[in-house]
Amino acid sequence: MKAVGYQQSLPISDSQSLQDISLPVPEASGRDLLVEVRAISVNPVDTKIRAKVTPVEGQWKVLGWDAVGVVKEIGPEVTEFSVGERVWYAGDISRPGSNAQYQLVDERIVGRAPHSLTDAEAAALPLTAITAWEMLFDRLQVEVGKGANSKSILVIGAAGGVGSILVQLARRLTNLTVIGTASRQETKAWLKNLGAHHVINHHNPLSEELAGAGLSEVDYVVSLTNTEDHQAEIVKSIKPQGKFALIDDPASLDVIKLKQKSISLHWEFMFTRSLFETEDIRAQHDLLSELTELIDDGLIKSTLGQHFGKINAENLRKAHALIESQAARGKIVLEGFE
Repeated sequence: MKAVGYQQSLPISDSQSLQDISLPVPEASGRDLLVEVRAISVNPVDTKIRAKVTPVEGQWKVLGWDAVGVVKEIGPEVTEFSVGERVWYAGDISRPGSNAQYQLVDERIVGRAPHSLTDAEAAALPLTAITAWEMLFDRLQVEVGKGANSKSILVIGAAGGVGSILVQLARRLTNLTVIGTASRQETKAWLKNLGAHHVINHHNPLSEELAGAGLSEVDYVVSLTNTEDHQAEIVKSIKPQGKFALIDDPASLDVIKLKQKSISLHWEFMFTRSLFETEDIRAQHDLLSELTELIDDGLIKSTLGQHFGKINAENLRKAHALIESQAARGKIVLEGFE
């Protein structure tokens, strides 16, 4: 099968950083589905692993943790899916990824893809949707519903992949006042279109930007990027007994600063359930199923930002470069093999 992989951790400007390769087609066993991959998207985790993880000598590392495809074979313990079904998922960080024509994935972290979206539109969503969903409803324990008790959430770096779906989930499913941060006109407009009540500039002090929007402290802060640059302003902007959540990897994080306000800290890593095969691993299947319904009912839309063409090394290198520049808007999608 065709695939894209690497054998050395190299800068994305190096032509060997991602290469077109050929690998054997894997065989399904246990709870695994063998999926023929039709479309993928690229996430910051792809770039981080490429930069930091070197495969065993002589072996290829295949990245990719977002896919839409068709089930071609099922393992003997599979109960949820049948051959021929169209599915979507974000995969398992400990297994070969979706930058290949065929991929094995545990059925418990797979959902049926939305009928109303194309393969490319659907591929933009799984990893970021799982991350956003788990962040809001599992980590922060935000209540679903449109009750009168309104709270507020500040999303830092809201125009990226996770932020683009988190803003929608918060606006459509909760009574939260949603404040997103962005610095460029196009990303500000993007967030407004997704439903943010307010958009502020994260290049300025957050507390001052909130005050300029007629807001003071917020109940929740979700930081999706550059957390260490914003920590002092996050602490200043969050209410006493508020909740602070993040997904990035700050070089340092002074948790003592959270003490005076009794701010709780929550970290989200969407691969935890699949990596450790937790008792609730099937929760990812369930939330993807709920998300499919929300999309097909017209409540949530794809966060596809740019389509980079066919799935090959050249196009994937371009996608990695854009993500590393931190200038991406929405999700970068690739579709089909040549």
